[in-house]
Amino acid sequence: MTRRGKADVLIVGGGLGGVSAALTAARLGARVVLVEELDWLGGQLTAQGVPLDEHPWIELGVGSKSYLALRDAIREHYFRFYPVTPAARAEHPFNPGMGNVGTLCCEPKVALRVIEALLGPYESRGLLTVMRGWRALATDVVGDRITSVAFAEIASGHRQTIEARIVVDATETGDLLELAGVEHVLGGEARTDTGEPNALDVADPFDQQSATWCMALDYLPDEDHTVGKPARYAEFRELKLDCWPNRQFHWTVSDHVTHKPLERRLFAGDADEPYLFDLWHARRIAWRRNFAPGSYASDISIANWPQMDYWLRPLVGVSAEAQAEALQECRQFSLAFLYWMQTEAPRLDGGQGYRGLRPRGDVLGTADGLAKQVYFREGRRIVAEFTVLEQHVGVSARPGADAAERFHDSVGIGAYRIDLHPPTSRARDTVDIDSFPFEIPLGALIPVRTDNLIPACKNIGTTRITSGAYRVHPVEWSIGEAAGALAATCSRLNLPPRAIRADARRLEDFQQLMMDLGAPIRWPVFGALTPSTRRGYRPPITDHATAG
Repeated sequence: MTRRGKADVLIVGGGLGGVSAALTAARLGARVVLVEELDWLGGQLTAQGVPLDEHPWIELGVGSKSYLALRDAIREHYFRFYPVTPAARAEHPFNPGMGNVGTLCCEPKVALRVIEALLGPYESRGLLTVMRGWRALATDVVGDRITSVAFAEIASGHRQTIEARIVVDATETGDLLELAGVEHVLGGEARTDTGEPNALDVADPFDQQSATWCMALDYLPDEDHTVGKPARYAEFRELKLDCWPNRQFHWTVSDHVTHKPLERRLFAGDADEPYLFDLWHARRIAWRRNFAPGSYASDISIANWPQMDYWLRPLVGVSAEAQAEALQECRQFSLAFLYWMQTEAPRLDGGQGYRGLRPRGDVLGTADGLAKQVYFREGRRIVAEFTVLEQHVGVSARPGADAAERFHDSVGIGAYRIDLHPPTSRARDTVDIDSFPFEIPLGALIPVRTDNLIPACKNIGTTRITSGAYRVHPVEWSIGEAAGALAATCSRLNLPPRAIRADARRLEDFQQLMMDLGAPIRWPVFGALTPSTRRGYRPPITDHATAG
């Protein structure tokens, strides 16, 4: 028997975009149902184990107030419940892990607890229902509207159908677009179609960025935590991209920007130095010296490194069986790299292998140290009323410009380099190029045909090139915030999203709503932004070879 339910807004996917959309829609009074396959909410920040990748002005308060509140709540959680030392408390900003990808590298479980706390009041008021462990199976579509979505509970097989006025696709790879027959793009577009300097010569839907199955590790040098040797270890350790200087399991990698050989060792010098450009410091999420002596046996770091990029097979747009095989292969690839580090990797002292590397599954809610979910860098993208191109945000693609395109329908802001990892076609190396701080146009959130579906994360109307800038944590949060506000507005007014954008007065009112919510729609102009704006965005600390 299938149960049925109703909502003003149905959000499928509980990553950062889905969470932000749910918070915003509920805050505006909509009855929201949020459905997530996993038992963890938070997507790339929690279930995928990727610490925050942010722009260099985030600590100046440049960003959405709700996103800044999330960051503040994470720090407050540490101060209230963790034995943070007085010296660490006095540091501004407090960075729990002192990882060099950003100024707030935290443990995924802490972020999860904060997200749950933020959602709690809306659940108690009856405005928000969260369904964990449910997978979308099918959609009912009448004309150009999705009338309902059918789900199955993964553990029990129970079925439930949710009817909704507005449906938000916040899945990691745009799964609902496929289920509902929403026009979408996959993989890389052709240069003749987009005019982008860095687009492909020929479009290829299976030319997809490599994914990474991240893991959490600590290091106890006097102990042996060597994992079992993966069955395909000998095969994996010899893999090499033609454009790379060595096989992939090697400390020398291809620099993301220059493509010249770059040595990136696991450890470089004293691990207690706050910032070193080795792999260990890149995404360190717990620095033991930030906490009372004895609280942590070791620092904890997230392994999300170039050597772990999985480019053997595409993960999206293939059969369920092919995807399952590729995901299993991706998991084994990460474990094989761990085994290489533990047994064969050259050490600074001339020895071989770091046997004290210990998988910390407890940090990620798993048994083997790997994250609950693979880190997807791209998925399906809607064919939108407006598509963001490299020419809108890329520095070299905007000769003579000193800023990104200003969109008349902007509903948010973001900043990140155009960062593409080696693709599954194996045809080229990374694309890592300057981009200007940019805006999020409402037109990129509106499908060309379907009337009541709104994307809320990596599935908006970008190209594969510009998705490399729009895919990171704060941008996904801002996309989700705009999607949630749009969904609540359209539900209340009984209008399709395109009607908001098409009417100048309604668009102005909606942009004012975003600003009233604390979501800036234009980049501020002040001294701290000017130099980097002219050059294009670069991370404040991060070395390019550890870009996410």
